[in-house]
Amino acid sequence: MKFRKIIPIALLTSMLICSVGSYAGNPEREGSAGAQELLINPFAASSGWAGANTSNSHGLEATFLNVAGLAYTDKTEIVFSRTNWLGGAGIYINNFGFSQHIGETGVIALNIMALNAGQIMTTTTAEPEGGLGTFNPQFINIGLSYAKKFSDNIFGGGTFRIIQEQIANVHATGVCIDAGVQYHTGKYDQFHLGIALRNVGPTMSFSGDGLAFQTDILNGNQYNNTVAGYTASFQNHSAEFELPSLLNMGLSYDFYLTKDSAGLKKEHRLTVAANFQSNSFTYDQYQLGMEYGFKKYFMVRAGYMYEKGIGTATTSSAFTGPSCGATMQLPFGKAKRSTFAVDYSYRATNPFSGVNTFGFRVNL
Repeated sequence: MKFRKIIPIALLTSMLICSVGSYAGNPEREGSAGAQELLINPFAASSGWAGANTSNSHGLEATFLNVAGLAYTDKTEIVFSRTNWLGGAGIYINNFGFSQHIGETGVIALNIMALNAGQIMTTTTAEPEGGLGTFNPQFINIGLSYAKKFSDNIFGGGTFRIIQEQIANVHATGVCIDAGVQYHTGKYDQFHLGIALRNVGPTMSFSGDGLAFQTDILNGNQYNNTVAGYTASFQNHSAEFELPSLLNMGLSYDFYLTKDSAGLKKEHRLTVAANFQSNSFTYDQYQLGMEYGFKKYFMVRAGYMYEKGIGTATTSSAFTGPSCGATMQLPFGKAKRSTFAVDYSYRATNPFSGVNTFGFRVNL
């Protein structure tokens, strides 16, 4: 076996070994991880089938689920999406990505996700009712990815991500990495396997002027006339918090519903996918999804995410499980090799009125 094929296989094996001891559903630690925005899928297509397509996600969208799929980029891809997060909460997510094929089999990509939580009233212990103006929390993740096609069947990649969280006078900065492998086999490459580690990095903590405070230091006896003192400034230190690391393992299969003289015709495709997500700080999740595609012009998809207690009063998630979405894609340019696509997805929640995501993709 060629050395270039050994690398991704070794990475895949090491991920599986590490997952046995290090990644398991752990609800006792729920709420103790920070940077929860790393768990939000900002892309419109993959979120439509509940993120079940870890094994066959392609292009820029793969940088969230399994970066190995980025290697499918033919030349250049540009993606923009906007999410109305938990409808009625006043939270919006903007996401922009750009990828470029380099060399014979490599692809690099830049992706920026920014979450805007809107205006929040400023309060203090002295002014608990506000009246001091507002502040705007900002959450920004910047990912730089590289993926490579190691053979006709094996793809691998990694992402280095910078995490930035801040309000007016407190901020936190951290880094994490993702890594993933995809393997495709079968007579028509219909069977797909994928595994990805996400959000692995050092702990983070907050710092800034907002953690400082002033207080009076009294000398003598405050109950008689000998009281004297001075004002001093103190700096609090934020506790460190871990990142929400997780492991994705998925598989999928493509069914082609029509045949020609060669025994295969790809006009009508039905893909079924399943994914297991092992979380370090909450219950494990199971995702199932299905997508129907007519050539490369139209795709419709649906999915379901399950975790313990979902949809009941004991759940820790606003999501109730179901999701759906669709894509319209039009070819243009010479030989119709370039495409422009519009994506949409809906994720059901309780409370709030669901999560709606719209996206635009251009492949040149």
